[in-house]
Amino acid sequence: MARVAPLTTADDAAAALAAVREQLAAVWLGDGAVLELLLVAVLAGGHVLLEDVPGVGKTTLAKGLARTLGVAFNRVQFTSDLLPADVLGGSVYHPGDGRFEFVPGPIFTDLLLADEINRAPTRSQSAFLQAMEEGQVTADGVSHPLSPLFTVIATQNPIDFDSTNPLPEAQLDRFLIAMRLGYPDAAAESTLLGAYRTAPPPLAVLDPERLRRLRAQAREVFLHVDLAQYIVALARVTRDDPRVRLGISPRGAIHLADAARARALLHGRGAVQAEDVRALLHPVWDHRLLPRQGREHDRRITAALLDELTAGVPLPR
Repeated sequence: MARVAPLTTADDAAAALAAVREQLAAVWLGDGAVLELLLVAVLAGGHVLLEDVPGVGKTTLAKGLARTLGVAFNRVQFTSDLLPADVLGGSVYHPGDGRFEFVPGPIFTDLLLADEINRAPTRSQSAFLQAMEEGQVTADGVSHPLSPLFTVIATQNPIDFDSTNPLPEAQLDRFLIAMRLGYPDAAAESTLLGAYRTAPPPLAVLDPERLRRLRAQAREVFLHVDLAQYIVALARVTRDDPRVRLGISPRGAIHLADAARARALLHGRGAVQAEDVRALLHPVWDHRLLPRQGREHDRRITAALLDELTAGVPLPR
């Protein structure tokens, strides 16, 4: 494991997270902004939805993140015949002594890659996302808590691909961040064909205990009341415009505040600044806003509308 200093100040936390980012950059050759957003989600205790075509490194990125954070990792390939018990687990009957025993499913881990979540039937999607929201699985009336570090990185192919069931808005709202990875540039893609194939795996920079402490630090980052009111004002302007079918929910406002705290800590600050809020507006809110016009789930239309709606909200002084 790579050595990191004890976590006591915002600077210490930023140094540890910079070491995580450096290790991840060895396996992820794309846009560095993706790594920042992933770390923001992990620090804020939120889940991530990656919306992109196959083959751009989603699985590699998730595995590298788990290894670098030093946490347990599982992967579930969502298919059209997936049952809730295949992910959550279920009770198994033992005829010898006439008892039922709960057998945990792959969701009982620290970081779970839910690959192609939109290929699962809606029943399995709903059960899975309920577990994400509640942090527990219930079987035969007994609740089984998930890991306190439980984080989902779900991938979703474009909705016009065959055999997909796009997530409804109420379920999309449970993801802290949604983003696209995009294709690597020519230089990075050339590296993938050469030296990258023999590069060593990333080192574990953190461990579960250090990650828990970092999350606790992120929750303690100061959010001034003026910035909190600014976030509320941004959310409210999306709810009354006639061009919007579904505006930003109170959960969306809370998620933006949590993400802003995490970003501030990532940059070594003990207080949120307006730039943290503005930088995270699209990753945290684009997938929640549903315009009345245009193709559903077209993020370009949503992003343009969100910019227009929030442009008139004055920044706190």
